[in-house]
Amino acid sequence: MNTAASPTNTLAKTLLPIDNAVVRNLILAIVGSLALWVSAKLSIPFWPVPLTMQTLVVLVIGMAFGARLGAATVLLYLAEGAVGLPVFSGTPEKGIGLAYMMSTTGGYLVGFVLAAGAVGFLAERGWDRSPVKTALAMVLGNILIYMTGLLWLGTIVGWDKPVLAWGLTPFLAGDAVKIAAAAVLMPLVWRLVSAFKR
Repeated sequence: MNTAASPTNTLAKTLLPIDNAVVRNLILAIVGSLALWVSAKLSIPFWPVPLTMQTLVVLVIGMAFGARLGAATVLLYLAEGAVGLPVFSGTPEKGIGLAYMMSTTGGYLVGFVLAAGAVGFLAERGWDRSPVKTALAMVLGNILIYMTGLLWLGTIVGWDKPVLAWGLTPFLAGDAVKIAAAAVLMPLVWRLVSAFKR
């Protein structure tokens, strides 16, 4: 049976076919949390604000790992930040640990977990094999990130402030580019895996 064609099989499980699920998941979670760490520090010049890679990596981890492992990987990343490791964007310059996590960024971090889980749930049902469904899953993931992020941001700074102008609209153009990239990348990787396994 071609496991790559199975809609319930994740990309990570297909690419790393280790029989011991605990060992495989531990490796993936550690590698994923490191990828999140690196992505938090990357910034590409873009308009109207620099393009960061972290939301893309969050959503790709969810898609590649599946719902439970994707969310668990993001939780591991947050735990690393909570104990004071400088894993977040702007750390250690803007603070570290729980103090940073409770700042205006906190809602987005919670959204990362929800988004990875939701996108992973859809990927387990084959959404990562179609460009259109991949894009829709990524849009849903972004909505979850922004929903929790903006709710927290508005609570912290006050709803009389321009919350959408600060926490949403400057990032939409960059998100569109990242969604388009993922919509091409994920199905392409699956096609390559399927061709290799024939």
